[in-house]
Amino acid sequence: MKYTAVTFTSSTMEEWQKDLLIAELANLGFDTFEDQDQGFVAYIPDSNLDIQALETVLLTEAVGYDVSYSVQELENKNWNQEWESNFSPIVVDDQCYVRATFHEDKPSYPYQIIIDPKMSFGTGHHQTTSMMLSFILENEFQGKEVLDMGCGTGILAILASKKGANNILAVDFDPICVESVIENKLLNGVENIEPKLGSKDAIEGKHFDVILANINRNILLDQFDTYSSDLSNTGELYISGFYDGEDLMILTEKAESLGFQFIEKKVLDTWCAAKFIKAN
Repeated sequence: MKYTAVTFTSSTMEEWQKDLLIAELANLGFDTFEDQDQGFVAYIPDSNLDIQALETVLLTEAVGYDVSYSVQELENKNWNQEWESNFSPIVVDDQCYVRATFHEDKPSYPYQIIIDPKMSFGTGHHQTTSMMLSFILENEFQGKEVLDMGCGTGILAILASKKGANNILAVDFDPICVESVIENKLLNGVENIEPKLGSKDAIEGKHFDVILANINRNILLDQFDTYSSDLSNTGELYISGFYDGEDLMILTEKAESLGFQFIEKKVLDTWCAAKFIKAN
């Protein structure tokens, strides 16, 4: 299958804006994304490329920041095989082995997660995902009701299930992610994950003991009130998708205004993840 690479460049695009743009591009048929300095590259089968639709997305979604793009036709090759050859397994905290179906099985690890990559997110390679996996490994999930908000491939929900969670609701606004969760939970033999399409409207009025939210700063700020309403007293909130420093300070101030107590943080290459507990 022939593919086209579209390189998007911006000096003013924030991380949350990039995430939203990528979600819209996925709806147009782009199926793989690669981070670059000041932007990213999106890959799409030639047959799915519609420049007019792309221009419409940029006109309606790229508001408040500058962005330019360039198009490059790629040589004809097996891109699934190419991606697989460059996708390496990872190990988190010497406990969790994340691999694809085409990698060697290593049952010696306490936890093994199988994620067949279709897009370059949610495979554990990004710093935010790795830190969230580490938080799950360090904490107790046995018998708890869990929310995985912005679930991507469902990798966090799968590890929570393997750590003994009772039920997990996995929510994402991207239909591709919901389909990916359905496939990956079968690959991992877990049945207690419910994938659901939507945003904070999909969780209003529900109750959780643990909330996992690896999204971005602005969406976290928008959803904090719902997290507060849905989380049980002394419940745990784990968040990532933002940077250490000002981002964490802003998020902590919002969380504390809603009765959350900051517990600890993890930092990896300036990316940050944090744990909060809801006060009685």
